[in-house]
Amino acid sequence: MVTFVEGPVRVSVPATSANLGPGFDSLGLALALFDDLEGEVLASGLVVEVEGAGAGEVPLDESHLVVRSMRAAFELLGEQPPGLRLSCRNVVPHARGLGSSSAAIVGGVVLARALVAGGELLLDDDSLLRLAARLEGHPDNVAPALFGGFVVSGQEEGEFYAVPSAVDPRVGAVVLVPPTPVSTEMARGLLPDSVPHADAAADAGRAALLVAALAGQPEHLLLATRDYLHQSYRRPAMPESLALVEELRADGVPAVVSGAGPTVLAFTDGPDGATTRAVLARTPQGWWSSHLAVDTSGATVRPSA
Repeated sequence: MVTFVEGPVRVSVPATSANLGPGFDSLGLALALFDDLEGEVLASGLVVEVEGAGAGEVPLDESHLVVRSMRAAFELLGEQPPGLRLSCRNVVPHARGLGSSSAAIVGGVVLARALVAGGELLLDDDSLLRLAARLEGHPDNVAPALFGGFVVSGQEEGEFYAVPSAVDPRVGAVVLVPPTPVSTEMARGLLPDSVPHADAAADAGRAALLVAALAGQPEHLLLATRDYLHQSYRRPAMPESLALVEELRADGVPAVVSGAGPTVLAFTDGPDGATTRAVLARTPQGWWSSHLAVDTSGATVRPSA
């Protein structure tokens, strides 16, 4: 029989960008933009509160993605709480390619574990990764959301793996976020069943170069972020995003579609660097943009306010 902790527990979980150009379904990066979740075990019932992104749109019952993720984790931990309060303060935009669903899933499983006394002994990080990846369907966003930093991940014979890789401290990113969402399902639906062998080989080479470039040779990021597998096929769903990617790349800026889009991510320097300022100045009307550092902590249990 498990013991639930008394009082509220708070978890912070970062946004993530997957693919990063050539690393389709395998490369992901955590970014310093955070959703905050607070949970508390009650004597009975379910209370769900949402502020920020998704407020007024997401369900406030058992079908809420964070609640479903918590329930799955409690199941593995051995017992469901008698009642539950969940408060979500969401900053990560929904359906924009910045890992909002992965943030919800990872935040939920980490929060559930933190609400159980000794939860880390019952459910370690590898178990959380497997659970989160199963709930999401793939690990490319949930792995960096859980562990932070830059992560190479995938699935082999039904098992998920995630291997952290270094990120040069000079590397930052600017995200340029359009006002209109694009669902992951729609974006995936535009991809062909097969691609030319030459394109697959070129993409594999760029993905390998990207790992090296992020680790310590950022001067190679423009070449390393060239994609052959997915971005061009998604143009019908996000023509403005792809046009912006091409314009930035023509000017020497390593720009990609973030995840399934439509957000554009550009690798830059520090928050006050010349490249950062130049990219921010290119923000299309009606979009919002921000420089984001790489988050190295991942999902973190924090003291409640």
